[in-house]
Formats: sequence, C-alpha cells, structure tokens
Amino acid sequence: MHPVPKLRRARRAGAALTLTAALAAGVAACGGPADPADPAAEGERPVAEVSGGSEPARATVLDTPFPKPDLVLTDTTGETYEFVEETRGKPTLIYFGYTNCPDVCPTTVSNIAYAESTLSEAEQEELQVVFVTTDPERDTPESLGEWLRGAAPGATGLTGDFATIQAGARTLGISIEPSVKKENGEIESMHGSQVLYFSPEDDKAHVLYTEDTNADTYAEDLPKLVKGELP
Repeated sequence: MHPVPKLRRARRAGAALTLTAALAAGVAACGGPADPADPAAEGERPVAEVSGGSEPARATVLDTPFPKPDLVLTDTTGETYEFVEETRGKPTLIYFGYTNCPDVCPTTVSNIAYAESTLSEAEQEELQVVFVTTDPERDTPESLGEWLRGAAPGATGLTGDFATIQAGARTLGISIEPSVKKENGEIESMHGSQVLYFSPEDDKAHVLYTEDTNADTYAEDLPKLVKGELP
C-alpha cells in the first residue's frame, strides 16, 4: 500500500480534516460502522475526527498523489478492461460500490452523472467515469450494465475477481470487504465511499471526494478536472 499522502487543503468551511480521516470516513458506506473492538478493523479506523460546519463537503487535494491501480477486470460488454491503459491521459473518476447498495452508491453515482450532464458533449467524451463493483458475485457484466444504463449511462462498469478488486482499492487507501449475509438474509457489502480523480497530466489521483459531496460541487469542479486543473 502506498503511504498515506498529506493533505494540502480541504475546502470545507471550519473543518479540521486530515486525509486519513477522509479515507476512513466511508469504510462502511453501505453498512454499519466497523466495530472498534474488532481486531480485523485495526488500521481501518479514523485516526482523527472530521469536524466543522454544515456546508457541503468540498474537494480534498492531495500533496502526494496516488498512481493508478493496476486493475485488469471485465467491462459490461464482457470484454477485458485494463484500467491503466484505457484511461491513460484522460481525466478519470473512479468509485467502488455495488448495485444493490441501498443508499450511498446510487446517490454518489447519480450526483456524478448529473454533473457530467452539465458538461459539453466534447467534455463528456473526454471524462472517464469508472464504477468498480465491490460485489462481483451478484454484479455480473449484464446486471451491472443494466444498472448503469439507468443510473449513469456514460460510466464504465467493471467487475471481476474480488481479490483483484480489493487489492486495487487498497492501493488507493480504500477499504472493501467481501459481501456478507446478515441474519435477516440481506446481503451487505462493506466498502469505502471515496471518489478519486486522476489527472490527464500525469495519470495520478490528485483529488478525493467523500460521500458527503453533492451534485452541485461535482458540477462546479468537473469543467476544471476535465482540463487537468485542480478545484
């Protein structure tokens, strides 16, 4: 895993925010919080609290950017998709989630999709939005494709081997765990809810968004991100 980069700035009014807290804030995005007494959660818990006002979360710009994960997965057409090659030199957003998520995933994806719809046709063509499932057993290429056609038609959906997906997420400081069945029969996928932006200038992740980022913030930032500028 790459060292946790330092935070350059957090555009959140009155907030005292560290990147470690930002990365850990969404570990249990579609489930409950990790049990602090659980030894397996060691290293995944926030080491600092996020505090501040009630204004929408803004972009976190990283001092030490993350390189792209070496992910080779399957897209919704059933074809092999090499993340590094397919997105080389292109402004790219990546998000890990799953189609049966009851709350955070559809909200995040729809926020990005709305913001993308405000771009020009050329900008939409340039921007790459990649959704990687954290629940590959249920999210087949077909079912993932159907879900994205309704939620974010312009996004690329990826599925494949869970171990590969988990390893790729971890290189970005994002924690995901295998799906588990709860006592009520509901299947739950625990995953980080961060969205990372890779610049076309150097193919590294320079910006992080949390699950609290709203559609207006994405709409404000995307025109800059497409050009390789930081928000």
